[in-house]
Amino acid sequence: MSVELDGAGVVITGGGGGIGAALARKLAGQGSRLVLADLDGDAVRAVAEEVGGTAVVGDAASEEGVRRLVAEARAALGEVDLFCANAGVAVHGGPETPEDGWALSWEVNVMAHVRAARELLPGWLERGRGHFLATVSAAGLLTSLGSAPYSVTKHGALAFAEWLSVTYRHRGITVQAICPQGVRTKMLADTGKEGEFIMGASAIEPEDVADTCLEGLRDGRFLILPHPEIADYYAARATQNERWLGGMNKLQRKVEQAVQP
Repeated sequence: MSVELDGAGVVITGGGGGIGAALARKLAGQGSRLVLADLDGDAVRAVAEEVGGTAVVGDAASEEGVRRLVAEARAALGEVDLFCANAGVAVHGGPETPEDGWALSWEVNVMAHVRAARELLPGWLERGRGHFLATVSAAGLLTSLGSAPYSVTKHGALAFAEWLSVTYRHRGITVQAICPQGVRTKMLADTGKEGEFIMGASAIEPEDVADTCLEGLRDGRFLILPHPEIADYYAARATQNERWLGGMNKLQRKVEQAVQP
């Protein structure tokens, strides 16, 4: 099911920059009423002022932070029609990543979605409609070289979105997952030479993601793929798993050679 964007009450986490800010601008152009959340107060206030929305500064991942965000959004918008769980973190490393890095990844990339759904579902189920949009990443369909916490938690975010969809779609709840590959945001820049080597050539702008997202919101499909080729990679991962794993390991070796001092 699609969502009527003109007049819709929309919440976007991570709205101070990147995909969140681009999506806010696109939705404002469609007539949506916006509440934007971000830890960066100056950034989110600036975007909110630009699009005529409301800024909520704070942690949109913690239980208390999500509860406050939804309460403030309802005060500003009435019931939330569309919740965009867009905030995310990418912590580099493997099993050696410190516990706090794993914990942060889990809190922001997965539990923020769980907590938002917990707050929103009772009202949505009562009125028979609601729309949940999760910014997941192609890493949730495939993997992300160089970052085990990101890969694992983005798989978790996709799994939760799938669970929400199969559990509640017959009760009027629409769930979608945006799964881009490289996007020219601070997150990609922070990956340094390794990220540029893997994704630089195919990286797109946040505005491109937002455009594809609007198309997806109109047709209601579950997977929104700003990089269409990801569908083929996903199919290969499922149907030619050994070959896919071997290919990814080959890419890993190329990355190690390219970025070594």
